[in-house]
Amino acid sequence: MPNPSFLASLLSLPDLYYPKLSPDGRWVAWTWYKAGPAADVYAARTDGAEPPVRLTDSPSDTVLVNWAPDSQSVIVAEDQNGNERQRLFRIKLDQPLVMSRLTEDEPYYYVRGGQLHPNGRWLVYGANFDVATQKEIEPTWIYRHDLETGERFVLARLAKGGLVFPELSPTGEHVLYTRVEHHPAGRQIWIVDIEGTHDHEIINAGAARKVWARWAPDGRRVVVLAETETHVRLGLWERAAGSMRWLIDDPARNFEHAYWPAESDRIVALETHAARVRATLVDPETGDELRLPPLPGNLIPIGINEEGAWVGEYYSSRQPSDLVRFWLSDLQPESFTSLTRVWERTALREADLAQAEDFHWTSVDGLQIQGWLYRPADKARGTIVFVHGGPTAHSKDRINAQIQYYITAGFNVLDPNYRGSTGFGLTFREAIKVDGWGGREQEDIRKGIEALIAAGIAERGKVGITGTSYGGYSAWCAITRYPTDLIAAAAPICGMTDLVIDYETTRPDLRPYSEEMLGGSPTQVLQRYFERSPINFLKQITGQVLIVQGLRDPNVTPENVRVVTGGLQQAGIEYQLLTFDDEGHGISKPKNQAVLYERLVQFFAEAFTPDMITPR
Repeated sequence: MPNPSFLASLLSLPDLYYPKLSPDGRWVAWTWYKAGPAADVYAARTDGAEPPVRLTDSPSDTVLVNWAPDSQSVIVAEDQNGNERQRLFRIKLDQPLVMSRLTEDEPYYYVRGGQLHPNGRWLVYGANFDVATQKEIEPTWIYRHDLETGERFVLARLAKGGLVFPELSPTGEHVLYTRVEHHPAGRQIWIVDIEGTHDHEIINAGAARKVWARWAPDGRRVVVLAETETHVRLGLWERAAGSMRWLIDDPARNFEHAYWPAESDRIVALETHAARVRATLVDPETGDELRLPPLPGNLIPIGINEEGAWVGEYYSSRQPSDLVRFWLSDLQPESFTSLTRVWERTALREADLAQAEDFHWTSVDGLQIQGWLYRPADKARGTIVFVHGGPTAHSKDRINAQIQYYITAGFNVLDPNYRGSTGFGLTFREAIKVDGWGGREQEDIRKGIEALIAAGIAERGKVGITGTSYGGYSAWCAITRYPTDLIAAAAPICGMTDLVIDYETTRPDLRPYSEEMLGGSPTQVLQRYFERSPINFLKQITGQVLIVQGLRDPNVTPENVRVVTGGLQQAGIEYQLLTFDDEGHGISKPKNQAVLYERLVQFFAEAFTPDMITPR
């Protein structure tokens, strides 16, 4: 077993997300997981002269939402033990830890986004809430909330559900947001003025295609990424003329994010190739590009500080995610200035962390699949397949504490980027929809296991699988489909079991995603929902099962666990169950991760060595 102090070090190594540069470029703020009992928000000066400032200290996850226009305060969101029903607060830089509440204390709906208007009085956000009836509703509406009077004025009434995060223009005149108007797979961009008098669609790439948009610093133009049949192209939309101009339209490119930082004369466009991020700076007038050279790890430019230096996020599987100050003329990691000073907060060093190796294999239909392979220094005691969630996401060359703990415990780990993952182009991402959830992407995972066995890296009877959310669903698929000599044990974490139950009980803004991935709702394609639900094939389980669930999960709700445990009992199949009262979708608190990771290592070790199995 690993040294307990190593696990403690892993679970206190801060993990950074959602960094944002202040409008004046003097500060950068971010969310740090594992820097305390729950996620909290920090900020640091972008000149690197001072250590970070802790802005929140809450027992529940608190995450950065946005900067205020004056650069002197931030908007943060706090939920209650993972229930995702967030309330918004404002925190001033000169009054850290003082959280001024902006929205309801215990909302019974979901708040999306949150930006303060330049007048300092209005807060703009989305909420699946009807202010007139005071009831939770299916779609997310766009609100202008008067912080002095408490009035909530509806700017846009959407008719259908979907993920909606409104973005207020820098001038405060208009709001951009997305609608799912025509097809569950499509996303259209709409704009509404701050008085709510003119609400209309501005960008539509097709009923079943997605568009993403971000404001330019001048508030007159919009940076656009839009799907075509084969790829994603980059363009600029002009508000005054209502016209689009494409800057890069190349099937060989794989753009996944684009934005125009304040104080920059270039658009930052992020491409992902083979799960690695590569940044390019694009001239908005000519389309000319300055491609940043490949570096060890991943460097994501965020914006420019008051000195003219860039601020970016830098990470790899052996480099904790850091915010760094750098110059384009000296793009060497040793020249970067750490703004978070993350290495000062841990006893771990680069040599303590396992390197992510590229591992490639061919799936059942000839599709090439990539994954990350991690190996312990000595002979492995077994192999764990760690499946990422989403599925519209990808596993990165980035530190994952759970994976690193498995390595120290003596296991190989395969982290597959199956079809449907981002990071490999639009065609690869869309390939999961040919079959729908539970189709050939699960065969991609199976063929990866077989490739490990053929390469002499894994052994039959000593392979287990785990993952959270869609990774948990994949673990259920594997244990109900694959023979024991291929998958000896599965530990699904917050994983879907009955896709109909999941559709009916999940957050309303996620139902269009299920419809997109399965080709319709349960009333439209019930047979497909049945065929792809692991709960209907429990009698085929021959391996060990450990079910893990956060009991406040609004995404894959505990109802999934209730129905599947009932089915397992009815089928006479033994299982283990580990639940957390103060967690939601995923187990994120370090104290709970310590319990979970130790339990998982014990579970897989016993499953791979049958004579070690203790009575349950």
